[in-house]
Amino acid sequence: MADTLADRWHSIQRDVEVACLDVGRSPAEVTTIVVTKFHPAELVRELYELGVRNVGENRHQEASAKSAELSDLDVTWHFVGQLQSNKARAVAAYCDVIHSVDRTSLVDALAKYEGNVDVFLEVNLTDVPGRGGVEPEDLVKLAEHVLAAGNLRLRGIMAVAPQDEEPARAFERVVSYQAGVQAIAPAATDLSLGMSGDFREAIAAGATHLRIGTAITGKRPPAT
Repeated sequence: MADTLADRWHSIQRDVEVACLDVGRSPAEVTTIVVTKFHPAELVRELYELGVRNVGENRHQEASAKSAELSDLDVTWHFVGQLQSNKARAVAAYCDVIHSVDRTSLVDALAKYEGNVDVFLEVNLTDVPGRGGVEPEDLVKLAEHVLAAGNLRLRGIMAVAPQDEEPARAFERVVSYQAGVQAIAPAATDLSLGMSGDFREAIAAGATHLRIGTAITGKRPPAT
């Protein structure tokens, strides 16, 4: 059983490779983002020494502190949590990719950032009111809003599979939504899908980015 950080990282690498080959895909098509929520900066440094170059964070305050402390590392930072509009510009200053764009007010806030930002549109796959993510019927309209902001590069769609639905079925829905977005944004080919428990189904659905936390980092420390 994998019981060290290195063991877990290499185990996931092997599992991702096998899952890709099983569906006729190249492992090079898939980026594994290691989500280090609640873990200290030292763990990110350990991951870097193991070869990890893509790190995900959920909370602005924590992510900002980590990225500043680890500024000597050539890491691509991904923001994967819910983002408040009033913190958008601050997040854009240190994050290379934002995976959770889900409303026009957030797009407008990011558009005020002086630099370029890569973004994914998060689509809500549940019926839960207030859950993060744009409703599927509003996805194309939101994509149009992103395209109108000159500094935002639309990478594709992000989603989280609902707990009460088979991941494969949920991801099939995302793929169908992506077709509508690509009709107006042909370059938006990426899919940010899959976490520790369902990354194999995500790979089968065509995921290009996996957001994996505890399967690599181990149990999260208590939130502070």
